[in-house]
Amino acid sequence: MNNDKIQLFEDKKIRTAWDEEKEEWFFSVVDVVGVLTEQPTYQGARNYWKVLKKRLSDEGNQSVTNCNRLKMTAADGKKRLTDVADTAQLLRIIQSIPSPKAEPFKVWLAEVGRERIEETIDPEISINRALETYAKKGYSREWINQRLQAIQVRKELTDEWQDRGVSKGIEYAILTDEITRAWSGMSTRQYKKYKGLTKENLRDNMSTAEIVFNMLAEVSATELSKAEQPQTFEENRDVAQRGGRVAGNARKEIEQQTGRPIVTSQNAAQLNEVVTNMIEGVVSEDETEKEV
Repeated sequence: MNNDKIQLFEDKKIRTAWDEEKEEWFFSVVDVVGVLTEQPTYQGARNYWKVLKKRLSDEGNQSVTNCNRLKMTAADGKKRLTDVADTAQLLRIIQSIPSPKAEPFKVWLAEVGRERIEETIDPEISINRALETYAKKGYSREWINQRLQAIQVRKELTDEWQDRGVSKGIEYAILTDEITRAWSGMSTRQYKKYKGLTKENLRDNMSTAEIVFNMLAEVSATELSKAEQPQTFEENRDVAQRGGRVAGNARKEIEQQTGRPIVTSQNAAQLNEVVTNMIEGVVSEDETEKEV
């Protein structure tokens, strides 16, 4: 775990730690409390958090009970244990802070909660919001359509895993890792690191070609599972590996034919920039032709 990362909130330093194993950010609670309550000194922030922590603990708040302590670099350069919270815990703590700076977080939480309830009642709302979100992020219409198809393919695969008795969570993650390694040559974590990602969704940072090969791998695994109906987790793992290899062999074949790699280190921001530049180039050429 890297405990020496600094993030800024309104030019104020927030000490953070990235847990690569859990793929989770942890934030120094004292630093966040100090910013939100506008404490002039670090000691003032510590005292505020001490009082708030006791009150929340007395109320039975699990967010406080489950807070971890990590060694982080203090102002004097020495490593000292400090309370840290993951994103969910931190948002719960922020809800208990009467501060104008905390209000945007509270409004956001209420909006997210309302949207989640709406999506539970009408799942189509979730799909429409996904379309809007991808469009706002600059993804092309073609990419968005491909991504939505990939979501459906993934759903069919996880439904098949559920029918075969595979447990959600760690077992899903292991089988996904096997498929990814078999077709791309990298584990999911290695793939994300290759693209410079941390918490971001890997599929949201794939090119169209990468999405297609990932879909082929998952479709192959689904069809093999339906045909063979594996009974144990190890049998499911074998099916996942073989399904991934189908796409892996296809990837190698196309790479040999074209001389270009399918797997790219580019992430969404870089891929969208390439598309934007291409569009601007076409528009520029078109305008030049009109002038001529």
